[in-house]
Amino acid sequence: MRTQISRIHLDAIGGIAGDMFISALADTFPEIYTSMIEEIKGLPQSSKVLITLTPHSDGTLGGMQFNVREIAYDHSHHHTHKHTHAHPHQNETHHHTKYSDICKFLEQSNLKTAVIEHALNLFSILAIAEAQVHGIKPEDVTFHEVGAWDSIIDFVAAAYFINAIGPVQWTFSSLPIGGGTVKTAHGILPIPTPATALLMKNIPVVDDGIQGERVTPTGATIVKYLLSISNVADCSIMSISHSGNGFGSKKLPNISNVLRCLAFSSEHVSSEYEHICIITFEVDDQTSEDLAIGLDVLRQHPDVIEVYQAPIFGKKGRMLAQIQILVNPNSLESVCELCFVETSTLGIRISKLDRKILNRSEISLEDPKTRVKIAQRPNNQRTAKAEIADIAAISSSASQRAINKSTSEQLALKKDE
Repeated sequence: MRTQISRIHLDAIGGIAGDMFISALADTFPEIYTSMIEEIKGLPQSSKVLITLTPHSDGTLGGMQFNVREIAYDHSHHHTHKHTHAHPHQNETHHHTKYSDICKFLEQSNLKTAVIEHALNLFSILAIAEAQVHGIKPEDVTFHEVGAWDSIIDFVAAAYFINAIGPVQWTFSSLPIGGGTVKTAHGILPIPTPATALLMKNIPVVDDGIQGERVTPTGATIVKYLLSISNVADCSIMSISHSGNGFGSKKLPNISNVLRCLAFSSEHVSSEYEHICIITFEVDDQTSEDLAIGLDVLRQHPDVIEVYQAPIFGKKGRMLAQIQILVNPNSLESVCELCFVETSTLGIRISKLDRKILNRSEISLEDPKTRVKIAQRPNNQRTAKAEIADIAAISSSASQRAINKSTSEQLALKKDE
């Protein structure tokens, strides 16, 4: 049995910003932070910034504080702006960077492909919100505060953590709404700013009476993105395995300006949920031979999980063939088109649902040469099932198939221990 992180909950006690997100995850998963820093140092632009992660305590809670400063603008006072609680908007140097230029930088960087993809998705979400606010196309957006290198690093670091942690369920406490006004490159704006308000749409919020910018555009973007990629976790078998606190520098009255991270692990993960689609239709005017060929073509599609066929009675007592196809949602449209090409049906029904499957792995044996699937069941039992096509290829009779099947499955279970 293996331990894996199945859910991460972020408790926005003080709020959420890009630096607070990094701080909280760095305190929770220090080993990921170490590898993340090494990768960021590989960027040519890393020489323009000073990155620090320091222990911090506000007298109530302890945790970490992440800070990125552009060295070129680090004069006698920290005037570099970024969307964090540590840096107020007033009296700051505003940076102007085109969204398209940031995309080019990321695409041409030596970051891992998956990290680049997460970072591009984060910037895309923010660009769409900014475009809606200003009535322009996303590709024409120019970032101001978020265009600074320190804020760009926040998104890259967030992307690295998201990729390193992998598919999990992301959950959040209600986000503090804050209040008042803030000075930006566009002038004085109400809190939450227009783009942040769009990003927080349909996300639960709470008014705790404390004013100020509690959720920044960067923080709201991260929340919106994580909710969009969140998996479904089996909540019945989780326990807290890691925790951490990420601080902003701004002090709040009677409350810690902290983002708390709780990571839940599944000690005995035997099954998981996945989203699938079911395509159903009937055929009554296609020969059984031709239909069989068409269904075999459908079975060969890489995202078709299974194809079922059953006889049923239709109108006027006619015998029909009912077809049911399980398919990965990503290929739903292409499989639907293939149904119309390979069968005579004029219409299909589509349903979307979750299914729960046991965690499985495959072991390839050399002697006998057989593939065997190993399944982990909820009672901690492991079961094995040999691939029948492989068994048939090495067996000359029914009795020999039974022997080879039993031998292969027992060997695979021992090899998997």
